[in-house]
Amino acid sequence: MITKNEIKFVRSLRIKKNRIKSDQFIVEGEKIVDELIDSSLELVKVYSTSSKYESLDKLYTKISKTNLLQISNLKTPNKVVAIFKIPKSSEIDFTSQIIALDNISDPGNLGTIIRLCDWFGIKDLLCNTETVDCYNPKVVQASMGSISRVNISYLDFKKLFIEKKLNLVAADLKGESMNKFSFQENQIVVFGNESLGLSPEIKKIIKNRVTIPRYNSNYDIESINVANSVAIILSELKNRSTGR
Repeated sequence: MITKNEIKFVRSLRIKKNRIKSDQFIVEGEKIVDELIDSSLELVKVYSTSSKYESLDKLYTKISKTNLLQISNLKTPNKVVAIFKIPKSSEIDFTSQIIALDNISDPGNLGTIIRLCDWFGIKDLLCNTETVDCYNPKVVQASMGSISRVNISYLDFKKLFIEKKLNLVAADLKGESMNKFSFQENQIVVFGNESLGLSPEIKKIIKNRVTIPRYNSNYDIESINVANSVAIILSELKNRSTGR
């Protein structure tokens, strides 16, 4: 049986300060939970209406559908809610291609970008301190398990970019067409906020800019979704790397 205190604690992990305080985050749905159990992440607890997790012994608690609704963030919860330890970030490999996010606010966008990094073999994802928390339940859900395979670091970009000599390029509407741009193996491609773009202080630091060419003269379309932009640029970057 799940206790009232446990219900209260699981629900509290929806809030960032509680995740930071406990160093734990929640995951929902059989597919993602199963994938993360098989990953390097440390499992803390599984609450499920299913008996399939019985082999986890003390880490497993069988609950009712009513209990599941009480601890779930979803309108239609899928059998299981699990708690994992938040992993420590690994050392960043600045010799490889990296994606950096400046003030991304939408959890769905961040989750999708984490998934894209996993798909395209990007090991490191840098986020500035104002970007939405990657262990927000909506981000975890959208990442579909990729959160266990991408090294995500939250950093002060202004300090990092000034102190370290890095090969930076900003994704910007006024940049050079990606079809002509010379992508390099140690490039960090920086993407800005969904509606405001790159913050002015970061824009000043980054000299090189790249853009996705527009093939429609309808200027009512000001820009495309940031996650879509990441997908398109990563595809181009990787095609160049493999000598398309």
